[in-house]
Amino acid sequence: MSLAVRLFIALLGAGVSLSAVADVRVIHAGSLLAVPGERVLREHTVVIDDDRIREIRRGFVSPGEFGTDAELIDLRDAFVLPGLMDMHVHLQGELGPANDSEDLRMSSQEMQMRSVMFGMRTLLAGFTTVRDVGNSGLEMYALRRGIEEGWIDGPRIVAAGRVGITGGHSDISGVRPAFMKLLTTEQICDGPYDCRRATRNAIKFGADLIKITSTGGVLTDRATGTGQQMEMDELREVVSAAARMGRKVAAHAHEEDGIIAALEAGVHSIEHGSYTSDRAIELFLETGAYLVPTLLAGKTVATAAVERDFMSAAIRDKAIRVGNDMAGSFRRAHEAGVRVAYGTDSGVSKHGTNAEEALLMVENGMSEMDVLVTATINAADLIDRSEDLGTIEAGKFADIIAVDGSPLENIEELLSVDFVMKGGKVYKNQ
Repeated sequence: MSLAVRLFIALLGAGVSLSAVADVRVIHAGSLLAVPGERVLREHTVVIDDDRIREIRRGFVSPGEFGTDAELIDLRDAFVLPGLMDMHVHLQGELGPANDSEDLRMSSQEMQMRSVMFGMRTLLAGFTTVRDVGNSGLEMYALRRGIEEGWIDGPRIVAAGRVGITGGHSDISGVRPAFMKLLTTEQICDGPYDCRRATRNAIKFGADLIKITSTGGVLTDRATGTGQQMEMDELREVVSAAARMGRKVAAHAHEEDGIIAALEAGVHSIEHGSYTSDRAIELFLETGAYLVPTLLAGKTVATAAVERDFMSAAIRDKAIRVGNDMAGSFRRAHEAGVRVAYGTDSGVSKHGTNAEEALLMVENGMSEMDVLVTATINAADLIDRSEDLGTIEAGKFADIIAVDGSPLENIEELLSVDFVMKGGKVYKNQ
């Protein structure tokens, strides 16, 4: 019998409860938005055992009630809310003039070290869970596990495996042909059966979901447009193969033809949705698929195309057009009742500036409360983690942040997060 088991039995025999030996933290919250979409609670106590929320009580309860070692975290002057979630990030890179040389010179180990840095910037900005939807695969899965195991710190990661077609947005571009051949992955496919293979292969190596590129992309260094590129039979086969293995599918899609095709194929989210038509809105409402708008990415590329001289002509033309058109499409979709999950495309924008998306969403017609719902309850639903994430309720992970003032009155409060807890561990307390 191990020492740990003998200690466990001895403690039970001595009448010591499991909670008494747990790591208990007591938060005194002056204003508490426990469930976004519902009313703000005043002067409540959140009790945390290890990584989970034990209970929420009215009033400021003494930590001594939970044992002499219980830690008090005083947030009586703060606005407390669930950790935010970003459903579209790219932790392995960041847009800039050195991207091509970085891809060729940087080792996978160096990329991993930088990814840890980007992850911490994201976590300290108040985003405790992210969905990484474009990565090199094994390195991202290793980062995900390292964080899960507590080997390193970072946001909770849901990692996608990319599947795309030859010459499409997921394929390598902008480098010498010899390098293109070398860097082409096994997830590049052509035809429905090859795309079925690629989907299964991505799941085999660890993908939590599949990310497809239904249309062309802005940052593909080819003048191939942003319309539909994957054929309908390829889209359907990816969705079917993923479903057989219990995985959802997210679809990068800009133009309306590719948005409609992806929704008809059964994807669970549309990333960007830059030209969402009336027919696409009908399909969103029929299927319940989420729109992940990434307005910050649109603003970032449109600004960079004008102010910074590092984009090729093929990229720059797409960046200006698409980047300036995304907001109008978002407004129409939101007004029509399309479900929205928060996503920034960070990696295009700078990591750690994720909250800037919230400002753009409010600027384009969404209420402050609805924005918080997209970044908590809706995001948790999209990744099938509602039982664990999205609200501050008993039994859920203690993912909690705090800001000085109410983001319901001024959404810019999210730009300066003062307190960050993920899984019961405090990462920031200014």
